[in-house]
Amino acid sequence: MFDQLFTQPGVVARHANAPFPEERARYLTYCKQRGDTHATLLLKARELLWIARKLRKYPDLEISMAQLWGVAGHWRKRESACGRKLNKRWTRRRFVDVAAAWLRYLGHLRKPEEPVPFKSRMEEYCLWAKHERGLSATTIDWFRSSIKQFLRWYGKLGQPIESVCVNDADAYLTYGHNRGWSRITVNNVATALRMFFRYGAQQGWCAVNLANAIRGPRIYTLEGLPAGPTWPDVQRMFDALEPSRPKDIRDRAILMLLAIYGLRESEVTQLCIEDLDWEHDLLHVSRVKRREAMTYPLLPSVGNAILDYLRVVRPASTYRQIFLGLTSPHRPLSCSGIYMVVAPRLKSLKLQIPHFGPHSLRHACATRLMAEGFSLKEIGDHLGHRSTAATRIYAKVDLAGLREVAAFDLGELS
Repeated sequence: MFDQLFTQPGVVARHANAPFPEERARYLTYCKQRGDTHATLLLKARELLWIARKLRKYPDLEISMAQLWGVAGHWRKRESACGRKLNKRWTRRRFVDVAAAWLRYLGHLRKPEEPVPFKSRMEEYCLWAKHERGLSATTIDWFRSSIKQFLRWYGKLGQPIESVCVNDADAYLTYGHNRGWSRITVNNVATALRMFFRYGAQQGWCAVNLANAIRGPRIYTLEGLPAGPTWPDVQRMFDALEPSRPKDIRDRAILMLLAIYGLRESEVTQLCIEDLDWEHDLLHVSRVKRREAMTYPLLPSVGNAILDYLRVVRPASTYRQIFLGLTSPHRPLSCSGIYMVVAPRLKSLKLQIPHFGPHSLRHACATRLMAEGFSLKEIGDHLGHRSTAATRIYAKVDLAGLREVAAFDLGELS
């Protein structure tokens, strides 16, 4: 591999004779196969040379991030070889980033994880919730995360899980509230704990009445308004996109799917090439809540935006998901990646809205459909709601209709 990157025999020999040559060559070959440019491969090869020299005292390369940061320093030899002073902060950051990616590829980077007390109880519950109750993977992941944080908090008390009581649950919810949890978050965590301890009571390792005693704050039906931008603000967001910039070409397609079809971020990440029926101009979406595929007409504007991305921007990849990252390795976008597509653009508009994530565009879509006169059933079907109860909240934001009612003159009352 080194002789493919470097032309001078002395340079090739220097890289081949440094520590861990086979491991470095294997990683560089992998980077080339996944689409790294020649310039990027040269940069990584040179960085790996210094990394290998620093890590020679770890012959098995079993290293933690703390150890990696510990050896990322003392650049005197490197400065002498470069013939100039180095930006120590930038050099250290790049050293750690490249080394971590290399070690992660080799499977040697140790990730110390904070232990979870009573983890077996949590995993038993998650398996039961999946196979017996049929909860979705997204719901189970949320429950697992909430329960895990509680068990870590409770584990510090030094008490067995059989001794947990309602005062412990109340103290934990108060702890979360003091850390800035919203009322809805506190209520959702209380629900997760209630489900977990209800299962525990069935299994006999906690009190029977514990689950029913856990209460979150009262959440009133339809107490809040949808927190999304107005449709003119959405249009301003699209107007700011550059038609020739690769990132904007990709993001335009994503933003259209969120704002026009009201897709959830997870539904966008799961879209695959096979979901696009170009012959019949159809879009097939696996709706998360309905747990079934829904078919939509593929609007020309959305189809053209996706086609521009596929032809001009999307790298060649074995992944079937439509939207990939723009930097190597080109993996499918995650939900957090979709968030980073939306949030910075909405924030740049200086909007006075409480939330800037992808879900705010879903709210904007529903509010626009309501203003256009569509029924709750039609809006719910478009958004993939299972019942009109989930759609009812959008009726509260039909301000034009409310003004018409308020302006209707019933005549002077005597």
